[in-house]
Amino acid sequence: MTSANERETVFTYGAPALKYGPGSSDEIGYDLLGYGARRVLVITDPRVAATGWPARIAEGIAGYGLEVEVFDDVHVEPTDVSMQKAVDFARGSGPWDAFVAVGGGSSIDTAKAANLLTSNEGELMDYVNAPVGGGRAPALPLKPLVAVPTTTGTGSESTTVCVLDVLSLRVKSGISHLRLRPTLAVVDPRLTVSQPAGVTAASGMDILCHAAESYTAKPYTEFDRKRPEERVPYCGANPLADMFAEQSLRLLSWALPAAVANGEDMRAREAMALAATFAGLGFGNAGVHIPHANAYPIAGQVRDFHPAGYPDEESMVPHGMAVSLTAPAAFRFTYEAAPKRHEHVARLLAPDLEWPGDAAEHLPVVLMNLMREIGIPNGIGAAGFRESDVDELVQGTLKQQRLLATAPREASEEDLAKILRDSVELW
Repeated sequence: MTSANERETVFTYGAPALKYGPGSSDEIGYDLLGYGARRVLVITDPRVAATGWPARIAEGIAGYGLEVEVFDDVHVEPTDVSMQKAVDFARGSGPWDAFVAVGGGSSIDTAKAANLLTSNEGELMDYVNAPVGGGRAPALPLKPLVAVPTTTGTGSESTTVCVLDVLSLRVKSGISHLRLRPTLAVVDPRLTVSQPAGVTAASGMDILCHAAESYTAKPYTEFDRKRPEERVPYCGANPLADMFAEQSLRLLSWALPAAVANGEDMRAREAMALAATFAGLGFGNAGVHIPHANAYPIAGQVRDFHPAGYPDEESMVPHGMAVSLTAPAAFRFTYEAAPKRHEHVARLLAPDLEWPGDAAEHLPVVLMNLMREIGIPNGIGAAGFRESDVDELVQGTLKQQRLLATAPREASEEDLAKILRDSVELW
């Protein structure tokens, strides 16, 4: 038993098995045999399918004597509707012994949903985090999932989270449970070369915010003590997550601008793939906070914005871009809760920068300098939002209590409104 005032003394750490390096994606069939798989569903999106990599991976799997089918209709920035389409396909063509996701976070998260709902009863919204959905936990184990990222950003290959837009509510939410974590992450940097510069920039800012938010998150020792059955994947900043976040930031300091400037720079691409993996291993256990909480309504309430490098058929604010747009103001707000940690993040990202003036401005300045350099829009205003939209955005942020609980400084409704107002125009 624990008393109401007792603080946490335990942190948890979980991660998938990892295979990293050029050529690693050629070995997936061998890995699947080790999991006892015979029928495998590969899940990807049309643009990734057009690169030829999913077909090549499927052929490699078939070469080991496994039956393989490809679903290539994942929606970039998945919605409840698009995920349901994948679930229906997987249920109608199953049973499957294993899943392989080839793509960015959209494909990996869609594969998590298909795996969840072919292994358990119920519907998608039953499992979406409360208060948006039912917050139901899966009762049965999931099948093996091999995640093969083709973008360097989301970290979904390492995490227990599946993110989606709930169209009827105009809000982004997710499903979070330990059983959603992929069994194996296969990180082959060759697959990331086809990323356009705009995608590299947006997804790179997602990596950066994963690392910076997990490093500045509320420490696990400041949470109330939990019973074993109450433990959640996001347990707060802790020594293992810190180690991965710091190394991710060191790599990003040079690799992100280099990869945006020259997508065929394999040294930068390999460093970005490592940075994304390290950040995923960090935030997948420590958690993220205010920038990610703000990103969900920004993406969900977009009106007319078409980012470079993404499909032009519909408006979207890519997840990594949405996260970054309020990060400078958010870290300015959280600075007082952990000054040394915020300053350390700034120095890891810009070790050669001179540091005059208010230390609370160091990290916001570093972020804005980098965002300008790699072509991120100048605040949420440049993505089509006005100051009159702030109140509705705040209401969407307040639905992300799982993320806000990890912030090192508690943010009131008024605090969130100020962060968003300060993010309409950044520089």
